[in-house]
Amino acid sequence: MYRLLFLQFLRSKAVRAGLLLTLLLGGISIGIGHQFLDQKNAAIDEVERYQKQHIERNVELHKDDLGLLMYYLKFAFVNSPASLAGLSVGQSDINPIIQRITIKNLEGQRYDTDLVNPMNLQSGNLDLSFVLIYLFPLLVIVFTFNLLSEETETGTWRLVAVQAPSKRKYLLTKLSVRAVLVYAVLGILLIAAKIVLSIPLDVNFMMVVLLSIVYIAFWFGVCFFVTAFNKGSHFNALLLLSTWLGLLMLLPAGINAYITNRYPIPEALTTMISQRDGYHTKWDMDKTETLKKFYGHYPQFETFGYPTEGFNWTWYYAMQQMGDDDARKDTEALWQKIRKRESVSKRVSAFLPNMHLQLAFNGLAGTGLGEQLDFLEATNAFHEELRLFFYPMVFKEVSGNRVDWTKFTPKYWSQNTEGENPIRYLWPLLSAAFIVMLGCAVVFKRWY
Repeated sequence: MYRLLFLQFLRSKAVRAGLLLTLLLGGISIGIGHQFLDQKNAAIDEVERYQKQHIERNVELHKDDLGLLMYYLKFAFVNSPASLAGLSVGQSDINPIIQRITIKNLEGQRYDTDLVNPMNLQSGNLDLSFVLIYLFPLLVIVFTFNLLSEETETGTWRLVAVQAPSKRKYLLTKLSVRAVLVYAVLGILLIAAKIVLSIPLDVNFMMVVLLSIVYIAFWFGVCFFVTAFNKGSHFNALLLLSTWLGLLMLLPAGINAYITNRYPIPEALTTMISQRDGYHTKWDMDKTETLKKFYGHYPQFETFGYPTEGFNWTWYYAMQQMGDDDARKDTEALWQKIRKRESVSKRVSAFLPNMHLQLAFNGLAGTGLGEQLDFLEATNAFHEELRLFFYPMVFKEVSGNRVDWTKFTPKYWSQNTEGENPIRYLWPLLSAAFIVMLGCAVVFKRWY
């Protein structure tokens, strides 16, 4: 019976078209992910050569004035993308993976982004996570909305009820035929993604596989729950498509609007204004006051004194530091709000499988908002390291030729995942799938 049901189902042109279309879109998404990784890796490969040339050219021009040299020199801090980033681009298409930092004030630098076509950002990326989260549920709906109603509407259900040893077994067999085909497509795409994107067979990739399996099982449960009531095909299709629209479109949009209004971030503007005013107003202030505030931040440099006559680099970089210090309160408030948004989003997503899966994919691939914030915090530490190294030499007016510039190659950063358990991503989806399956069992037992 299983073989006959399998062949009968595959005989439908609509079924074959749905499978081929999903494979095609999945293949395109893998190609887009590969192109995305190639672009990022090409930029990383280029930055090392560029930084070496950049330093050599500026040292040749300004070697006698280290303060002026450090005004121009930029040092690369790189967030190397993981291979899984090609599977789930997340926010890495708008957040730069390379920060080129000077020792001037940081707040005016670390939020710089790459130039990207806004039309591309508006349409988004057709990565494999989009195919899994949005298109696979539609494929499941198309395959299962008439699982039982088709038999009833064509008049064959009574014959099946009389001839089949078990009506439950017959329906579950029909459902398993559809599940085998959908999971076969999923397996093909995941294997292709692993090969094309060179994804290592590690814990993170295995979690992506498990999460995808459970997510599709959740949607099979939802579809089977609706079709088990034996309503008409039109009713089932309308209800399931409405469920898809509500879960994947309306609820995420509503949650995003709520979080945005619940945690507004006017500090995004005030931080920029504070750091600019904190620097520019110092031109008209007493130099001694600026230096006192600077030495309050860095007491170890007070031995360089209070030069107030004319222009000097000690006072200039003290002004730059004051830009960051004056904006510190707004900066901390801004980051607290963003972290709060991220935290609330993760808590709410535990009740929405599609939102949870997207955040989980981004977390595993290192392309989420939290990972970007961690990178920016690491950029802050990198910038402070540069300042503490160069400030004494600038204040002493050391020649640029006395610095070993070969040490200043691009610095690479990677997410510290020590102590993190990727299994935590699995429980919300397992709970959702279990609840739906439990509902299916209750309805199935009552009606059949």
